Amino acid sequence: METSQQHSFKEYLPSFLVLTLTGWEGLILVILLLLPTLGPRWLFFFFLLLAVSGSVMPIVYYLNKRFPSNPPAEKTVIIRQSIWFGAFAATITWLQMGRVLNTALGLILAGAFILIELLLRLWERSHWKPGAPES
Repeated sequence: METSQQHSFKEYLPSFLVLTLTGWEGLILVILLLLPTLGPRWLFFFFLLLAVSGSVMPIVYYLNKRFPSNPPAEKTVIIRQSIWFGAFAATITWLQMGRVLNTALGLILAGAFILIELLLRLWERSHWKPGAPES
């Protein structure tokens, strides 16, 4: 792995702090101060997405650093994968609020998110970049 492709977590720190602090503070305020009508319910899902995305970002960074891929994960990939976790958590919560969620549906939904990410990574890998060193 080249040294130019390695990123430190310091580059993700602003995104991590903004997502985590905004998400958890907003989530706490929505839960404590607002009635569960239509608008605050969507705010709840939005802040849940932000909170989970920010909270899981260090884990996603570590996993991508521990298990490198070819090509290495860029900054946008780490953030996108974190947002996938947030979207999964918000979707699971939404399904649970409607009393529709069961184990099979949760596993199918997780598999769908994983498949979408794998296809996106495959698409990124298939791009020809002129002048880029071949491995």
